Amino acid sequence: MKPQPQPPSQSLSRRIVELAWPVLIAQLSSMTQMVSDTVLAGRYGTEDLAAVAVASGIYISIVMLMVGILQAVAPTVAHHVGAGRTDEIGPSVQQGFWLALALTVPAVLFMRQPDWLMQLSDMSPAVESRARDYLTTVAWGLPAVLLYRTFYAFTNALGRTRVLMFISLAATAVHIPLSWALINGKLGFAPLGGTGCAVSSACIAWLAFFAALLHVTRTPAYAPYHLFSRWQPPHFKTLAELLRLGLPMGFSSFVEITAFTLIALLVARLGAGVVAGHRIVGNLSALIYMLPLALAIATLVLVGQAVGGRDGAGARRAAKVGIVLATGLSTLVSIVMWLARDPVMAAYTADPAVRELASSLVIYICLYQFFDAIQTVAAHALRGYKITVGPMLIHTLCFWGIGLGGGYGLAFSGLGALLPPQGVAGFWQAAVLSNMAAAALFGGYLHLASKNHAARPA
Repeated sequence: MKPQPQPPSQSLSRRIVELAWPVLIAQLSSMTQMVSDTVLAGRYGTEDLAAVAVASGIYISIVMLMVGILQAVAPTVAHHVGAGRTDEIGPSVQQGFWLALALTVPAVLFMRQPDWLMQLSDMSPAVESRARDYLTTVAWGLPAVLLYRTFYAFTNALGRTRVLMFISLAATAVHIPLSWALINGKLGFAPLGGTGCAVSSACIAWLAFFAALLHVTRTPAYAPYHLFSRWQPPHFKTLAELLRLGLPMGFSSFVEITAFTLIALLVARLGAGVVAGHRIVGNLSALIYMLPLALAIATLVLVGQAVGGRDGAGARRAAKVGIVLATGLSTLVSIVMWLARDPVMAAYTADPAVRELASSLVIYICLYQFFDAIQTVAAHALRGYKITVGPMLIHTLCFWGIGLGGGYGLAFSGLGALLPPQGVAGFWQAAVLSNMAAAALFGGYLHLASKNHAARPA
C-alpha cells in the first residue's frame, strides 16, 4: 500500500462528511438505546428512572475510560494507512484485542463492587438497591463492549464506517423491544423495572460483537490485514505504546463524561425528581454531542492519515475544515432543540415537576454547543497527531476543575450575596464556562501543534 495523499481543500468537507455520517447514525442509534431506557424507566416509575440515571452514569463513565484507552488503535492504524504500512495494521489491531481483554478484568470488578462511588451520594435505599442491581447485571456485557470498540476504532481508521452504522441499527432494533418487555414484564418475562435495561444492554453488546466478528471474517477487504490467520500473542512493546497513547485518551474521556454523569450522584440529595430531570437533559446533551463527535472522529482519521504520510499541511487543513463543519452544524441543532423543547420534554416524562425542571435546564446545553464543537474536534485532531497528554490536562482542568468543582460550588453555595445556591442548574452553568475555556485552550494548542508539524519537511 502506498502512502495515502490528503484530498485537496475543496473536497475535504465532502470527505469528512462521508466518513462522519455513518458514524453519526451509529452513535445516534446507540444514544437512542439510552434515550429509550430513560423513557421506559421513567414511565415505569420515578425511582427506577433515578436508579437508571445513577447506575448508567457510572457504567458509561467506566466504559468511556476503557474505550478511550482502546481508541489508541485509531491513530495507530491511521498512521499506518497514511504511511502505506499494510503489514503493521493487523498486528496492531490484534494487540488492541489483547488490551481489551486485559481491561475487562478491572472494569468488571469495579462494576460489581461500586461501594466507594455509591458513598458519594445520599440516594434513598430503594434507588441504591436498584442501581446496584443494574451495575451487577450490565457487567456481563463488558467483555463484548470492549472487544467491539476495538473493532470500532480499527474500522474507523480504515475509513470503513458504514458497517458500524448497520450493526448499531440492528442492535437498537433488538434493544428497545427487549428492554420494554423486560422492564414491564411482557412477552412472558417477569417485570424487572430499571434492571431490565441492563439485561437488554448486556445481550445486545454480545450481539454487536458477534456481528462485527462475522463481518471481518466474511469481508474480503479485511484479508490483507490477516487479523486471524496470523494471530500473534501479546507483544509488550506494542501494548506499552498503545497504553502510552491510550491512557491519557481514556482519562480524558473519563473526565469529560464524569463531569456530567457524576452530577446525578452529587444532586441525589435533592430528590429523585431532580435526578430524573437532570437525566433527561443529560440525554439530550449527549444526543446533540454525537454530531460534533462524529465529525471529530472523521477529522482524527484524516489528520492521522496525513501525519502518517508526512503531509503536515494536509493535516492542518483537515483540522480546520472539521472545526468549521462541527461548529456550524452544532449551532443549528441547538437552535432547533430550543424551539422544540416543550414537546421533547413531554415525550420523556409524564411527571409535570420533572418536565418543568428539565425544560429550565435546556438553555444551558444550547449555550455551550458552539464551544463544545470546537473543543471536541480540536481534541480529536490532536489525537491524530498522537498528542494525548496535554489534552488530558486541559480536560481535567476544564471539566473537573471548572465544570464539576465550580458546578458544585454554584449548586450548593452560590456566590455569597451575589448569587444564591443554584441547585442542579449550577452544574449546567459551570458546564457552559468549562466548555468555553476548553474551546480556547484546545483551539490554541491545535493551532501551535499543527503549525509546527506543517513546517516540518515532508
